[in-house]
Amino acid sequence: MFAQVNGLTTCGIDGVMILVEVDISNGLPNFDLVGLPAMAVRESKERVKAAMRNSDYPFPMTKITVNLAPADLRKEGSGLDLPIAIGLLTCSRLIDPTNLDDKVFVGELSLDGRIRKVSGVLSMVMEAKRFGAKEIYIPKENAAEGKLIQGIKVYTASSLQEIVEHLTGKQLLEPLPKENILQNKQRIYHVDFADIKGQLVARRALEIAAAGGHSIMMIGSPGCGKTMLARRLVTILPPMTESEALEVTKIYSIVGMLPQADSVMLERPFRSPHHSISGSALLGGGSTPRPGEVTLSHNGVLFLDELPEFDRSTLEMLRQPLEDGEVSISRVRAAMTFPSRFILVAAQNPCPCGYLGDSRHVCSCKQLDIDNYQRKISGPLMDRIDMQINLTRVDFSELKDKRPGESSATIRERVVRARQLQQARLEPLGIHCNAQMGRQEVVKYCQLDEQAQAVLEKYFNILNLSARSHDRILKVARTIADLAGSSDIQAAHIAEAVTLRANNRR
Repeated sequence: MFAQVNGLTTCGIDGVMILVEVDISNGLPNFDLVGLPAMAVRESKERVKAAMRNSDYPFPMTKITVNLAPADLRKEGSGLDLPIAIGLLTCSRLIDPTNLDDKVFVGELSLDGRIRKVSGVLSMVMEAKRFGAKEIYIPKENAAEGKLIQGIKVYTASSLQEIVEHLTGKQLLEPLPKENILQNKQRIYHVDFADIKGQLVARRALEIAAAGGHSIMMIGSPGCGKTMLARRLVTILPPMTESEALEVTKIYSIVGMLPQADSVMLERPFRSPHHSISGSALLGGGSTPRPGEVTLSHNGVLFLDELPEFDRSTLEMLRQPLEDGEVSISRVRAAMTFPSRFILVAAQNPCPCGYLGDSRHVCSCKQLDIDNYQRKISGPLMDRIDMQINLTRVDFSELKDKRPGESSATIRERVVRARQLQQARLEPLGIHCNAQMGRQEVVKYCQLDEQAQAVLEKYFNILNLSARSHDRILKVARTIADLAGSSDIQAAHIAEAVTLRANNRR
């Protein structure tokens, strides 16, 4: 007896359709599982056997061959347990094979027949819909992800028995109701820009970064507020669109990092890895590549505190994601591309002791130590950071001022208005903010009048800027003009953009 059942696994951050072929023939009892299964998939033989027996279904005591097609793709995860069990039950004539053509099954089986949660269900449901399936069956614990995709019926079950009874018509399951992931969303932050005292230049720079999606470097002595400012950037970012929320949720579903069983990633991610992080953890990697911190920061913020303390070779890996908005990883088993459009916020001290240029402390570092410390960040990497600013110590008079500063909600209103202008301009091109513009978009949307052109030319020659710096200044100036509600980039916008980029030059 032969049966075919549709299953799913994941490859990178995407779902992949797997055809589970089950054949039962005469011969000595044996269970062969072929089709390049990983260890977790290979062990499904014992889980399926125990789950069927403990669910009061007969397990065929004969020769069993299960093929996972396509055979040249390595199958990862435990979500193929359920389609293998359904295939065996179909071969045993407990399920009508003609009833399975437009159905997909995903789930890990426990030894007593319960269906356990698996990672990456959102990607799998999206792939099932793209494949043309009409129904998909997933674990009950993954119901929150199943509700998000329109155009396909999603059923949840807590046990193998529930699915068999549904397929045989004894006890029908109800499809999940669809959910608008953006409805009733309430963003609650425990930090606010109103907490910040002083640092007007840094506040302004972060507002520009949020409005245009620009990267920023903050340099200042210990305690001047670099980390405090960085952690408040997400509070002024515009709300995610539905497509952005689905992208982020899909990534976190793949790595098993969704905060709760019934949650969706509605808030933009904020990632702050320790400086001891490896290159594979930052960009992604492993024998079968998995997303790293740059992908977990997609559509959000990646904060690198004490930047020179990171390994230099690790930092150099940031060049591609900063430039292209994606990272490509090649391994013997697979080559994958992960999205990585994030706002980089970097912070560092000006020297090893931290007090170079401080008005109240004397720097104790030797010039050689200062030069070696600053050389840890290469020129090409710094060239890819849009704004580079110095922070000064906050005065006591500013700290004791009890008047609240401008709130995150007020700043976010301006940011949202600027983003709306950018979306109207750039959405037909498939990009969402000024930082994502390429060379052609810069030429088209960042045209300057004679006065603004003269200002840019003056600073370009004085500061010996590169061609990349030229384009990044224009992008920042375009964002400053959007915040001001100006359709044209004026000389003042260019001057501010140059100042924010050259603020740390000595």
